[in-house]
Amino acid sequence: MSTVLEARHLTVRYGHIEAVRGIDLALEEGGITALVGANGAGKTTTLLALSGLVPKTAGAVFFEGEDITRLAPHQIVARGIVQVPEGRAILTTMTVRENLELGAYRRRHSGTPADFDYVFTLFPRLKERFGGLAGNLSGGERQMLAIARALMAKPRLLLLDEPSMGLAPILVREIFRALRAVNADGLTLFLVEQNVRQALKIAQRGYVLENGNLVLSGRGGELLVHPRVLQAYLGG
Repeated sequence: MSTVLEARHLTVRYGHIEAVRGIDLALEEGGITALVGANGAGKTTTLLALSGLVPKTAGAVFFEGEDITRLAPHQIVARGIVQVPEGRAILTTMTVRENLELGAYRRRHSGTPADFDYVFTLFPRLKERFGGLAGNLSGGERQMLAIARALMAKPRLLLLDEPSMGLAPILVREIFRALRAVNADGLTLFLVEQNVRQALKIAQRGYVLENGNLVLSGRGGELLVHPRVLQAYLGG
């Protein structure tokens, strides 16, 4: 596989605090890459830096061979990088349909029937709630809507920040099933997760972040049985 996105020596500071410390990442085109670690490790900051939502103190980011380090967030989205933020940031006073249409705002139209059919195949509950207010959705349904809205933008790279956070196990399985499905359709995924086991189970490649430093990297299956990962994150 070729590399679709590469971060070189990426560093982010908040004042005197160095949240991300000179990390190197490479995302394989068509693959799933996981960035795992404890709360506060710098995972979300890494995603925000890749999306241009926080300034980079040092380092560079390349997407499909283009240096996007200094691009504004809307320019990065225009290149095909779309982020699903932590916290299910949907618009609760709008309908499910309107949220989905908003995901396609950069395209010439607000979504074709085929676009809606695709996300309904992934998340049938959204079809049932199509005309209702997004604010009336459950937590799991809101996460489904956040992911589906991002897919309406037709991204080339999808960044996901803690998609399983706060969800019941049955809903976590449903979310990860959908992520496998969109990846099988060719979409590259970069998955940030505290749920180390679930993330590394579906990832071809993984990175472990601790206190802003990358401490391990490798194939997802290898990291699942690595002694350091077992002891720190998997209770063994």
